Amino acid sequence: MIMKNILIRMRFKRVRTRFLAAIILLSLPLIILLGLISINITNDALIDVNEKSNKDQLRTSSEVADLLFRNINNLHWSLVNNEDIRDELRSNSQDSDVRPDIQTLRTTTRLQRMFSSSYADTRFVKSICVIDLQFRTFCSGRSDDSGVYEREDKISRIKESHWYMNAYKNKGKIEYLPSDLFGELDDAFSTVKLFRDADTNSGEPIGILVINVSKSIFGKVFNANGSEYGAYMAIDHLEGTPIAVYNSSVDIPLGNGGMNEVLGQLEKQGYVINSFYNQTSKWTLVHLVQKKELLGEARNIRWVTTLIASAFALFAIAVSFIISGTITRPLLQVKKMMLDWTKGVKVFPEVFAQDEVGVIGNTFKRIAVEYDELNEKLIHSELKEKEAELRVLQSQIKPHFLYNTLDSMYWLAYLEKNYKVADMAISLSESFKLSLNKGKETMPIYNELKHIQHYMKIQNIRFNDRFSYIEDVDEALLAMEMLKLLLQPLVENSIYHGLERNIGKGTITLTGRKEGHYVVFIIEDDGIGMEDISQVENGFGLKNVRERLQLYYGPDSSMEIWSLKGVGTRVRLKFNPMPPKETGTNT
Repeated sequence: MIMKNILIRMRFKRVRTRFLAAIILLSLPLIILLGLISINITNDALIDVNEKSNKDQLRTSSEVADLLFRNINNLHWSLVNNEDIRDELRSNSQDSDVRPDIQTLRTTTRLQRMFSSSYADTRFVKSICVIDLQFRTFCSGRSDDSGVYEREDKISRIKESHWYMNAYKNKGKIEYLPSDLFGELDDAFSTVKLFRDADTNSGEPIGILVINVSKSIFGKVFNANGSEYGAYMAIDHLEGTPIAVYNSSVDIPLGNGGMNEVLGQLEKQGYVINSFYNQTSKWTLVHLVQKKELLGEARNIRWVTTLIASAFALFAIAVSFIISGTITRPLLQVKKMMLDWTKGVKVFPEVFAQDEVGVIGNTFKRIAVEYDELNEKLIHSELKEKEAELRVLQSQIKPHFLYNTLDSMYWLAYLEKNYKVADMAISLSESFKLSLNKGKETMPIYNELKHIQHYMKIQNIRFNDRFSYIEDVDEALLAMEMLKLLLQPLVENSIYHGLERNIGKGTITLTGRKEGHYVVFIIEDDGIGMEDISQVENGFGLKNVRERLQLYYGPDSSMEIWSLKGVGTRVRLKFNPMPPKETGTNT
């Protein structure tokens, strides 16, 4: 009801205003929708291009990282395979009498010598440290201490640290840690490898090698792709909780949870994220960019699209205004012409175009001209109607005259003792009464059978009792109503086409039965039969019966004809005595 009231209030009185409103309501939403769709398509295309481009760039960064990390790994292997350093570590663990400061100086000197003579790329290496089995630390590039572990419980703290346990668990594999394990440098991360004695069969551990690498190495890794926007991160998540090894933007903190949860949280903050897993370091390289930053170029497209949509909207309104004028102007002419006609004007000078409105206008002009002619015809029609009523009254007199005449013939023949003529006259009179049936469409089946009996009596008087008539109809059917003159024409057809042309006597059998909802009549004769049934079916009598049967009882009624030359003819009639009301009404 509320919506209906709103529509009623918004209904404009002028057709032109409605037309303009309809154009605006139809065109503007479509234009806006197309603009939004184009903007969304552009945004999706930019995001897809960015995703593909950044994945390729991250793959390139990972390849660069592999090259740089391979130099760190090579430095690990060159130190581990250095015989002097291995001897020094073995002697440190076996010779406890040597003064610690002498051992430290000797080991550190060998590390420095090895470091300076190494062929590996060491420009990003900040320090190299070796921790022997006595948990003494020997370093090149930093002080010879254990950093945050340098306390009274140093040994237990180092043994309980995850990097120490992983070094033994990895059995010589290099592990990349997200930060400086000594806890001194924020701009470095550590790589750890178990130092094993290659001279023994079991490869007994003789220390741990730690190389601290400057995080400036990531400048080389990520600058290789030449990206001008967004931020890069290297994330370590082997221990479950993601840790930022490198973050080019300090404004992007990592949240809590697993790797997927952290990336999901960043996406909720409006970041478009691409990642690539680096096999060497087991770190995930990530590129992040704010969606609004990425789609900054789309703003120009959005403004251009808005301007184009606005221009289209204004153009649509202007065109609709012009078109509405071409439509409403003829309508106004038709309106004026109708008002003039109500005032008695009979001549209309208006000229209309050959379109729908023009058809309406020209049709109204023709109707107005024909109106006067129809008034005159109406007067003549009323006079003719009176004459028709008089003829109907006269036609009602004729049957009574015919009945009286036939009754007179009957009594004259009876008085003259010409009983056959009397019987023929009375049968003809009764047959005539039954066929007229007081103007009704239907009659009881009993009366239809009486009609046949009178007809057969007349025919037997004519043909000297040549025809036998057998009637076998269920008594339950006699009181039912049926369409008149359905059976008698079939009996007449049997005599005319079958028995009259045959030599000798002939028999007509009529049976009537109830089959479900249907009444079935069968009329059989033993006449000459027919080779071509279509000639009889197309005759007036059978064709009339079939059409009346279909019209009154509907398409489920039927009339079937079977005939064999020299044997006879059988007609089967089937109908529902309770036809649909609308069918009966139409008939």
